[in-house]
Amino acid sequence: MIKIIFVCFGNICRSPMAEFVMKDLVDKAGMSDKILVESAGCFPNVGTPMSNGTREQLELHKIPFNRKKSVQLVKTDYETYDYIIGMDRDNVDDIKYIFDIPDYDPKDKVWLLLDFANEHRDVDDPYYTGDFATTYVDVLKGCKAFLSKLSSNNYEERFH
Repeated sequence: MIKIIFVCFGNICRSPMAEFVMKDLVDKAGMSDKILVESAGCFPNVGTPMSNGTREQLELHKIPFNRKKSVQLVKTDYETYDYIIGMDRDNVDDIKYIFDIPDYDPKDKVWLLLDFANEHRDVDDPYYTGDFATTYVDVLKGCKAFLSKLSSNNYEERFH
């Protein structure tokens, strides 16, 4: 099974949005038995509920979700997950700091979400911008491109 974790700063806006968008895409592709999707924050206030803006976007786009409370990314997650995907470049730096890995990721696990869509840029944080709709568009774009990569790269061989 492929294990994916999406990561942002507080695990209340972008990473839970990516978690539920990706779960929906994976489910619709018939791969729920092959791909596990979670999310966490680099520095969350653990137990904080998912933001209303994220919840509203998921409801608007008919993305199923369960109530999510923020959780902390921990050092052991590096060994647990196959893909650790940051929403912005600061998140990627924080992920590497938490995992105590150098700039070069020895197992090629840490990624920036929009790199999968060939756009080396951040998913803006709607906690600051208030623009959850644009965040949703970017998250969907990144998740679709990531799922396409997984589907085309014979992902089962890489992890079995």
